[in-house]
Amino acid sequence: MKSGMKLGVSILSATALLTPITSFAATSSHRIEKSVNGKGDSPQGAVQTGIYPNLFKQAGYTQKQINEKVNTDWHQLFHGNPGTSADHYYNGQALYYQMTPDMAYIASISSYPGTANPNDVRTEGMGYGMMIAVQLNHKREFDSLWNYAKTYMQIKEGPTKDEFAWHTYPDGKVIDYGVAPDGDQWIAAALAFAAGRWGNGRGIYNYRKQSEQILHAMWHDPSPEFSQTTYLPVFSPPNAMNYTDPSYSLPAFYKVFASVDPTDKQLWNKAYTSGENLLKDAYNPATGLAPDYTNFNGTPYPSIPSNEQPTNTNYGYNFEFDAFRVIANANVDAAWFGVKPWETTYSNALENFFYPVINTYGNNYELNGTELNSSSGHSPGLVAMNASSAISATNPEKMAFVQALWNTALPTGQWRYYDGMLTMLGMLYDSGKFRDWWHPVENRAYPRSFKHNIETN
Repeated sequence: MKSGMKLGVSILSATALLTPITSFAATSSHRIEKSVNGKGDSPQGAVQTGIYPNLFKQAGYTQKQINEKVNTDWHQLFHGNPGTSADHYYNGQALYYQMTPDMAYIASISSYPGTANPNDVRTEGMGYGMMIAVQLNHKREFDSLWNYAKTYMQIKEGPTKDEFAWHTYPDGKVIDYGVAPDGDQWIAAALAFAAGRWGNGRGIYNYRKQSEQILHAMWHDPSPEFSQTTYLPVFSPPNAMNYTDPSYSLPAFYKVFASVDPTDKQLWNKAYTSGENLLKDAYNPATGLAPDYTNFNGTPYPSIPSNEQPTNTNYGYNFEFDAFRVIANANVDAAWFGVKPWETTYSNALENFFYPVINTYGNNYELNGTELNSSSGHSPGLVAMNASSAISATNPEKMAFVQALWNTALPTGQWRYYDGMLTMLGMLYDSGKFRDWWHPVENRAYPRSFKHNIETN
């Protein structure tokens, strides 16, 4: 995405940045949540049962080992070595940078190598960072990231008001006012979960109000983030709205959004159905590979030419970096709302393709499985996303994908941004720690053996 409107951005006034209130109206004392520790998942899904699939425990690891690994990865990504090299952090570990006492950003390391400003900040990374922080109960880091996104990235006027400029320089200067709907959705979902987990404060820390404002804008801005006819996220308002990106379809979030933004409940319910259909239709049934971009009917965008060659690196119609995430979007829905047959079929197809080369597969493919010359190695982020397939797969080899993630080190150095974020998310998906913190559970019927044990499971 390279084009965008030139809109003014102003720093929030001090009165808007009120100190967050630590309210616990919907805290852990009101929740009963536990992850699966052995024999599969309820077909009803974790939002109904409270049982989140813990694939690592099924693989034989103890809860202590799982907690230690997740916490180690958290500390590396958020509080590890920031890097001291002259080329701006390339020799570091961390992605989280504290800008002021109450403001921080996730750095997309090496987005523009060799330039005066090699790193940028993206709504995708900010949404991931906020989500990881709320899932692991780190409120200070969450609030610092949200403060930056609200101050520097949220658009204050024009046809995309209340949406977010997709990237800035680390100092907050906007690079492009175009919008990336995936980042905005992750930010809105993280805010909803913050409201559910910590309660709401004042000003920008009224998480529920802020989330609802963003969600409403996605449908009703003059340049909306969702198509009003297909109910799918468009690629990029305001200038690329005639196609979509399957990795932007996050159906599990849409059930949350329907509750957070009740005036648009019917639209979010339609988005859930449309998002599931897109994920179901976009992948090649022989390989499980989905393209980075599709038409709204799930066919690749642009259309694959008849003379396609493995040397072709068209980012749209091939399986490249955005498409890593499509399998995980399907399996988060499976974990939260119950496994559906199409999700099992999809996961099995992808595993069947990758399993013969499970330790060596590349990262760029034609949808038919031919590896592209642009393939640049065995990406940790793809390993992590593929491991989510075990949530719904029935293949006897599915635990090999879980083991592959466990054995994958969190990346460091120049290329740690995307791979690092996806690896951390994969750890949450497969450990039962990626949870819907919005939906209340007080009135649900749980087995008496369940206990209030959020932080250790």
